[in-house]
Amino acid sequence: MRLAVLVCDEPPLGLEGLAGDYPAMFERLLGLPLTPFDVRAGHYPARVADFAGYLITGSRASVYDPLPWIPPLEDFVRSVVTSKSRLVGICFGHQMIGQALGGRVERWPGGWGVGVHCFSIDRTMPWMAPPLAEVRLILSCQDQITQLPPGAVVLGGSAFSPHALIQVGPNVLGLQPHPEFSKAFAEALLEMRREQVGVQRYAEAKASFALEPSSKEVAGWIRNFLSTAPS
Repeated sequence: MRLAVLVCDEPPLGLEGLAGDYPAMFERLLGLPLTPFDVRAGHYPARVADFAGYLITGSRASVYDPLPWIPPLEDFVRSVVTSKSRLVGICFGHQMIGQALGGRVERWPGGWGVGVHCFSIDRTMPWMAPPLAEVRLILSCQDQITQLPPGAVVLGGSAFSPHALIQVGPNVLGLQPHPEFSKAFAEALLEMRREQVGVQRYAEAKASFALEPSSKEVAGWIRNFLSTAPS
């Protein structure tokens, strides 16, 4: 199974030594080799069919920013939807799926999402094995999908992030949280953003790191999703 990662950013300066770049984080999470393409520089596979699956990374950019590389990425997302390949978007990638397919992404009125959050699983798909009633994953975001794209199904969420896990059609999956982030990386990122996040949200996030994220379980779900051919 050939997999590619569409790179939309790199870790902040000073943090790259904690866990490597974003492709390295995803390779470690999934235990699978990935071919990186820096979409900010306009790099894409020659054909969508060249890879069985794609991942879209997070980014410090917002999907609604007027950046020249955003529209081509939207076009690529729509191309994957109509192909036999699979697509998984994480945080920014999740929001990109929402926007490219007709939903809406905005700055979340509830403020920063940081730390380990608990998400209830409201609908279980066959690839979500083993099935879980709840997962714990790291959030690091200001934006969220506020209006789902047509045909999207919410699989899980929380009061803070109601559209945290969505599926669109048979071959597109979006996750607002970051299963690829280690707690060490997320805590260091939180320290960098301490003033932006605010005193109360910072304290809540620090306390939340006592919880262990369900990264291994969710990694298994993602591997299952990527390896299952669309019907």
